Amino acid sequence: MPEILNRGDIHAFKNEVLALIGQDASRCIQCGKCSSGCPIAYEMEHLPSQILRFIQLNMRDKALASNTIWLCAVCETCTVRCPESIDIAGIMDALRKICRREGVMPGDKKIAKFNEIFLNSIRGNGRVYELGLVMKYNMATAQPFKDALLGPVMFGKGKLKVAPDKVQDIAPVKAAFSKAKTFIAPKAKE
Repeated sequence: MPEILNRGDIHAFKNEVLALIGQDASRCIQCGKCSSGCPIAYEMEHLPSQILRFIQLNMRDKALASNTIWLCAVCETCTVRCPESIDIAGIMDALRKICRREGVMPGDKKIAKFNEIFLNSIRGNGRVYELGLVMKYNMATAQPFKDALLGPVMFGKGKLKVAPDKVQDIAPVKAAFSKAKTFIAPKAKE
């Protein structure tokens, strides 16, 4: 059941996001261009425009509990399409930062597990090792043969490598991870 808000805190969540990222979600006119352009909207629990509406309506818990903020690929299609020049991808980052700070986990445990494996791949190699990512994720989610038929096709086209490519100088990657700790999703609880 939603909380009844008093006049003093009706803009609290919007102001929290504004202070964190410098973006005012109240400027959103709900045109839907962000949602219609999003390449992964079909996978989202709530569309990007709905997340902005949750912020406008001070529905903090609903916005932070949405899997959408974790599925956002930060491709910035939404940001580019916004007629009000709102950095929607930046707002999604800010919401993930709030979740991380408060220990809020994605509702779907698979999202948290993917996020953890993906980031560990980058942390260790300087870039994503696709084969390792798929294998570790499928094992972690108890679906070891999920993509087994795709492997030979991908190898045949030269899209997968047996061993990971590593960046020559991993130090800047490690430094970036140190600075960005608050943006990294918390580890999934087993």
